[in-house]
Amino acid sequence: MPAPSEPRRFRAVAVQPQWGASDFLTSARFQRWMRAQLEAARPHLHPQQPNLVVLTELNGLPLVLRGGWLAAATRRFEWAAGLLLLQHLPLALPILWWERVSPVRALQLARIDEHTALYLQTCRALAREYGVWLVCGSTPMPHYRREGRRLRREDASLYNQTVILAPDGTLVGCTDKVHLTPDEGPAGVDLTPGQLEWLRVFPTPVGDLGVAISLDAFRPDVVTRLEQLGCTVLLQPDANGSPWTALEGLYPEGQTPRDQPLAWLESSWQVTAHSSTIRYAINPMVVGNLLDLSFDGQSAITGPAAEAPHPRSYVMTSPRPGFLALLPWVQERGTPEQLRAVGQQLAAHSGHPRENRYRSGVLHADLSLPPSTRHPTPAGAHEQAISALLNGEADMAPPSVLQHWLWLVAGLLLGLVLSPRAGHGQRR
Repeated sequence: MPAPSEPRRFRAVAVQPQWGASDFLTSARFQRWMRAQLEAARPHLHPQQPNLVVLTELNGLPLVLRGGWLAAATRRFEWAAGLLLLQHLPLALPILWWERVSPVRALQLARIDEHTALYLQTCRALAREYGVWLVCGSTPMPHYRREGRRLRREDASLYNQTVILAPDGTLVGCTDKVHLTPDEGPAGVDLTPGQLEWLRVFPTPVGDLGVAISLDAFRPDVVTRLEQLGCTVLLQPDANGSPWTALEGLYPEGQTPRDQPLAWLESSWQVTAHSSTIRYAINPMVVGNLLDLSFDGQSAITGPAAEAPHPRSYVMTSPRPGFLALLPWVQERGTPEQLRAVGQQLAAHSGHPRENRYRSGVLHADLSLPPSTRHPTPAGAHEQAISALLNGEADMAPPSVLQHWLWLVAGLLLGLVLSPRAGHGQRR
């Protein structure tokens, strides 16, 4: 770590991977998929300076498919969710009964402890093996508390959460996504929004890191909060669930929707173009068709115009300064109508020869910042619990199936006993 008076010089690396359902069917496949991203980043790592590697949003969400070979074969999200719920009903049904959550939330919570442990231990091993500051992307994760050598989730909430690890595999911090898209809400994967006041900034040798997951980087309240906390490097892990050249799906009422790449300029690029505090932003985007869902985009690293004088921009937008690194889209030239057509050809179930032939890749940029004047804020109870798991001081052995069902049967019997009594007090 540089001395306090020295500038921080480091390399930022953004990985744009391609995913598919088969990458998540076993623990070994998931580990290979994650490791392949760090292996792709290896040639871009600086040999002498610290490296900051940023992965993509919700790269742990498809772990719900683990072991669900038949579900993955349906190639439909809703059908797969139904089959998975049946497959894991012994674990999910008591959660449905006791915690009064949706079937989709119950399905995720049924094995969330083992998925969280797999995700964190995989990322910890990669951070240590490659010696990088690793922004793990994000994954659905509850808030945990430590009870002796066991971790237990606080409640039935499930956040879209980013975890940052140091090169030795220790925890730097966690951040929850504040603004959820409709696909992340009750009608989709049913996640829980984080709270604006929970956002923090993490001082490190690779910047004072603030996380704005996907939609959060478009929202002034999140950006302003991170600026007030002293953020100098904005991290925007992303999973854009629509064709890249389609019209934007989220826009103010009464406003005409724009081409999505044009709308995307209002996130990382706009932040670094106008913020007096946030100097750089790193926005990796995942691509690929996951069942019947399509993900596409252009990963980018943005910063001061003086450091990126060569004008360039997303496809379908005019060149401009501020892009330090930008991954090209699959086709750079054509009319808007032609480019929109290509986006639809790439999408799931298009039947076109170009289906699922997205562009993956890795970007890097060398960044420099003045010394940090910030001090780390104390870790919260959840971060302390995650640290204990990563350090081997605690584990998350979930309750047995038998214990789940004993609680369910006890609840049903209690309901039968109390229901007649409750009726006596009712007016007719």
